[in-house]
Amino acid sequence: MFIRGRRDVAPQRLPKPHVKTTKKTFKNHQKSSHKSIKTPTSDIMRGKSKNGGKKAAQEEKVQQPQLPQPPQILLDQSVAILIDGNNIEMSLHKEAGRNAMINFDKLVPALLQNRALSRLIYFREGKSISKKLAERLQRHFHGSVVPCYKSADIPLTIKAVQVASKVDTIIILSGDADYVELVRHLKSDGIRVEVAAFEATTAEVLRKECDHFFPITVEYSFTIK
Repeated sequence: MFIRGRRDVAPQRLPKPHVKTTKKTFKNHQKSSHKSIKTPTSDIMRGKSKNGGKKAAQEEKVQQPQLPQPPQILLDQSVAILIDGNNIEMSLHKEAGRNAMINFDKLVPALLQNRALSRLIYFREGKSISKKLAERLQRHFHGSVVPCYKSADIPLTIKAVQVASKVDTIIILSGDADYVELVRHLKSDGIRVEVAAFEATTAEVLRKECDHFFPITVEYSFTIK
């Protein structure tokens, strides 16, 4: 704005806006805003990575397949002992000679571990079955001896399936691999299956399939003189 007729008067200018101050303030604001945004963002990302790692670990644990656990040994369980007499006798004779016999008075308590014995059945091929053995099993364990026309595996398998619904555990005295399918079937029905036999004559696949393997040794035998 100029005033006519007066050259000695300098033109008046409107005060400039505080551009520098505004720019500086704006820049400072930008920097402070940038810092204020950056810090929480990095914190959030770090927190997310931590939480994400924990979540991934939890999901991995959840996704891992849970293997079925065999039924545990309980004192109130009922047990059925099924014996393949020919298999056990043959294995014992290899270990201790032809005159050796299983000492069931010592073996059965070791197998039961204070559990209740529901039944004990001795399957044996042939007609020449020791009467003393049958009497001893009947007297001490209310057991019975079942003569078999051929091998004992089929009658033993049938009896195992029949008693499966009445007991918690079935103990098979045999190391024969022919019982693998029976063991698998019983386990699929929730029955605990144990195998007791001489290690040297026991099939490895049978040992792996059963819930527990009890090694029979010559300590559980006696010799007839």
